[in-house]
Amino acid sequence: MPSPDELVRDMCRSWSDPDPDRIASFFAEDAVYHNIPMEPVVGRTAIREFIAGFLTTFEAIDFDIHHQIASGNLVMNERTDTLRSAGQAIPLPVTGVFEVAGEAIVAWRDYFDMGVINRAFNLAG
Repeated sequence: MPSPDELVRDMCRSWSDPDPDRIASFFAEDAVYHNIPMEPVVGRTAIREFIAGFLTTFEAIDFDIHHQIASGNLVMNERTDTLRSAGQAIPLPVTGVFEVAGEAIVAWRDYFDMGVINRAFNLAG
């Protein structure tokens, strides 16, 4: 059984060659995924659908973990996510907080500046 630290690292790596089913398999059935600037996504099926939708805009995301700490079932990391889309590579500084139970992520909260994405795509924000 992977440690919470290993589980989170494995999930982060999976986004470089993304498959929504594979990424969703890291989550518990009733998990919550919350990109803090947006509404939370609840349940593995909804998380999988969110990821699939996200991947219609972005081809992949490379997670560069600068620091990661784990204490019991809590894992936190500071990282740069590089969002790849149509020849663009958009670096996004992120802090992630993960809660793990057994062999699954039960909660994932990411904190980032949505303005970085809005500016990259010339969106109002």
